[in-house]
Amino acid sequence: MREVKPILDKILVQVESGEEKTKSGLFVASKAKESEPVIGTVISRGPGGVINGKEVKMCVEAGERVIVNKYSGTSITIEGKEYKIVSQQDVLARIL
Repeated sequence: MREVKPILDKILVQVESGEEKTKSGLFVASKAKESEPVIGTVISRGPGGVINGKEVKMCVEAGERVIVNKYSGTSITIEGKEYKIVSQQDVLARIL
């Protein structure tokens, strides 16, 4: 993959592909998947800095799994893999 280095408070997240079937074998309708948040792995992040006059410190690290707001950021595809570039404020939670 080409190196993508986010700036300021931006984070590059590799999106995990969603399950097409439930554990019990039922297929998930595409409409149902549209409303789910995005789960992915942080690939890289910006350094933080002063944004709108406020100091922003980054609280996620590369390699962490996170939940991101579905409709935030910008979706991109690099070498057939789906990524999102989001602001740190669009990260809803870390998956431990």
